[in-house]
Amino acid sequence: MTPTPATPEPIVETAVGYMRSQQLFAANRIGLFPALAAGPLGAGELADRTGKPEQTVRILADTLAALGLLSRVDGRYALTPDIAEYLGGGGLDLAPFLTFLETISYPHWLQFAHTTDTGEPGDLDLDGDRWDRFLGGVMVYNALHARMLARIFDFGGFKNLLDLGGLSAEFAVQALHANDVLRATFVYDPRSVEPVTAAVAEFADRATVVGAPTPDAEPAGEFDLVMVNHVVHRFSVDENRAILRHARAAAAPGARLLLLDFFLDDDASPRALDALHAGEYLVIDGTVVHPERDVRGWLADAGWRPVDRLTLPGSPRVLVAEAV
Repeated sequence: MTPTPATPEPIVETAVGYMRSQQLFAANRIGLFPALAAGPLGAGELADRTGKPEQTVRILADTLAALGLLSRVDGRYALTPDIAEYLGGGGLDLAPFLTFLETISYPHWLQFAHTTDTGEPGDLDLDGDRWDRFLGGVMVYNALHARMLARIFDFGGFKNLLDLGGLSAEFAVQALHANDVLRATFVYDPRSVEPVTAAVAEFADRATVVGAPTPDAEPAGEFDLVMVNHVVHRFSVDENRAILRHARAAAAPGARLLLLDFFLDDDASPRALDALHAGEYLVIDGTVVHPERDVRGWLADAGWRPVDRLTLPGSPRVLVAEAV
């Protein structure tokens, strides 16, 4: 058999990835997606609607059509169903997440050579309104993760939820929407008590918010569902071991644990999103995406038996474990 000729395409496609992202960011910034929300437009109409030069708009729209983010039929551009849902006003608007990537994350990645050479994070500038853009983007991305989890995991049948140390109350909010008998206890960093309390105001009769440093928090109770969302990458090995022990101590026998984060896997085909975020966290602030194998070991040592792994579209994975 004739061997398949080697191709440079994977190298070139990866190397020009920043060109893709920059055009997506630009389209988001100039309002190209909302401009198409009412229906298809030609390049000239789209230029008039956005107030940008037709040549520029044509380049952006053609690129996005080539990437499958827009459709192009007879020279008229339209939103695809995915873009209509997440950037065209149909559902959760990911525009703040793209703004965060364009204005905070991407410029910070220009320091990645230093991080690669030294293992040290870059110098993160969050002065002025940059902190608001940072937090706004992160919280919108968390909201996406929460909605993807709610699509895959059945929150029915549970009565008492512990949300331990997370960054966003949205995960538990989705669970409370899905299960009208569920009660939730949030044990978050003391600095988060006020915003979390505001975020769950509509469930005030079913929600309790407690402030405690995450590595030291020892919640009381016997919860049948425990969430530990975006915690693992923020803490050290010893701190994570303690967090998982404390979570187990608060769990009833047979309780379910949802451990959501990015993990470095040992799969035959590694998932790129997790490894990419390992680089993101390293260059941003030096936090660590831990190997899944190690995390499973911590779970077992803490009295949790892994029973499943959920892969959320465009989002982290979730290790599902049972209290034993």
